[in-house]
Amino acid sequence: MSTGRAARVFRAVHGTACEGVWAAPGRVNLIGEYTDVNDGFVMPFALPHLTRVAARARTDGRLRLHSAAAPGAVVEAAAAELVPGAAAGWAAYPAGVFWALREAGHAVTGADLHIESEVPAGAGLSSSAALEVATALALDGLYGLGLARPELARLAQRAENAFVGVPCGAMDQIASACCADGHVLRLDTRDLSRRQIPLDPAAHGLRLLVVDTRVGHQVGDGAYARRRAGCESAARALGVRALRDVPYAQLPAALEELAGIPGAGELGVLVRHVVAENRRVEDVAALLDAGDARAVGPLLTAGHASLRDDFAVSCPELDLAVAAATGAGALGARMTGAGFGGSAVVLAEEAAAGAVEKAVTGAFAAAGHRAPHVFAVAPGAGARRVA
Repeated sequence: MSTGRAARVFRAVHGTACEGVWAAPGRVNLIGEYTDVNDGFVMPFALPHLTRVAARARTDGRLRLHSAAAPGAVVEAAAAELVPGAAAGWAAYPAGVFWALREAGHAVTGADLHIESEVPAGAGLSSSAALEVATALALDGLYGLGLARPELARLAQRAENAFVGVPCGAMDQIASACCADGHVLRLDTRDLSRRQIPLDPAAHGLRLLVVDTRVGHQVGDGAYARRRAGCESAARALGVRALRDVPYAQLPAALEELAGIPGAGELGVLVRHVVAENRRVEDVAALLDAGDARAVGPLLTAGHASLRDDFAVSCPELDLAVAAATGAGALGARMTGAGFGGSAVVLAEEAAAGAVEKAVTGAFAAAGHRAPHVFAVAPGAGARRVA
């Protein structure tokens, strides 16, 4: 896919030239899973894979949507009729962004959009956030709204929360909007303070691999929402605003307190994961600041064990990917994203990366699983206008 192709297809579908093409990337979360819905810390980086939106403003209050992934139809809606639940499938995401902008008081009167995406859908790499952020950036550009990137990301998150109905945190949209080339983003999801930390795997003789298990990843089926609700219940039981406010040193005491509260004891595993995961984010940031990227590996693997055993959001394919990778000499590996399928991220020595990939694909074949898609990544740039 290319920017030129997006512009050409826009003309073919909508009968006129677009005013520009905007793009936003998917993301890999290096460390910090389910911490964003607990006001905690995360550390994502942008993928080189982009979602592109070719766009043109309309003045008639109509929104016309076309996707290369569903080439047979144009989805059309009246701006005044857009309410949560009014759109379904892929169209709900750009329609939700249009709705969120209007709800926030921005004068967007309509648009023709054509969407093309390289971000694998259902792979836990934030294809939905890439679509939302690219759409928001396109509308911002068309109408000269002048939105700061964090504000744009928050509106994209609102679209997913309130319009699509997925109670995600802010990480995915912030990562897509704000990441910088050659850096991971250390993000405090409570106040959205951000720090770009350099990470150049090749300069350290390392390679980052993504293993897309090709197991469908769905966050809208209730399992994600139940875990978020459990974390919120645990925070109330502990008398804190969010689990981010439980210091790591006080984790044993917090678990003991929960165990003594009727009906709340089963929440302890959620607390243990979130509190320890916040600590892992801080530890990874310190290691990268010190230039010791290799030492990050064991923290990734520990994070996967916590997601598998405490948070219970892994799956056999993700567990196999992590076990096969580390068994073949990878420095560390973990599932990335909300889980229940999707992808794993692997940190390996450059010289060992081929053997790690071979071990993972061989393990999947031996287990009778569908062949995974394994590819190398490096931190890329966030959302931008591309034409």
